[in-house]
Amino acid sequence: MSPSPSADPSSGFDPKPVLQYASTVGLQAAGVGLFVSTLQNALGNHSKGAMGVVTRTGGTIGFFAAMGFTFAATEAVVRNTREQDDALNGFAGGCAAGFLAGLRQKSLPVAFGGCAVVGGAMGIFDYSGQLSGVQESREERRNKFFKKPPKPIVELEPTSA
Repeated sequence: MSPSPSADPSSGFDPKPVLQYASTVGLQAAGVGLFVSTLQNALGNHSKGAMGVVTRTGGTIGFFAAMGFTFAATEAVVRNTREQDDALNGFAGGCAAGFLAGLRQKSLPVAFGGCAVVGGAMGIFDYSGQLSGVQESREERRNKFFKKPPKPIVELEPTSA
């Protein structure tokens, strides 16, 4: 049995730690959920006071955390399984998160639609290079954009007169 390319340092692939990455993204998404829950509580008409963030609209916090965790875990598992870092990973993670959003509505058509919409959006976003964090300098972008002069097939020796 040959060793997997992820174990080979010359392959250039660096596997993502799934649980650590998914937990980090899940906690960040829970923070966003707390913000959204706070807005829901502030704009709603009720008599719960500030505790309404947790008691009345607290499900939003857990839902955002679950979507973030699901997205990150799926993306990392697909990335590590395929041993490639491309837009398909983001599509798969977005599809899983969108499917989860549809299941919250208790509708399978909405779940499939959420999979297509969120997965497509994340796939396009990854394809455009926004999530990969690759920063090119202006000179690198310029060199990739402009055509380079062709190299001669045969090098001519300088003649001395």
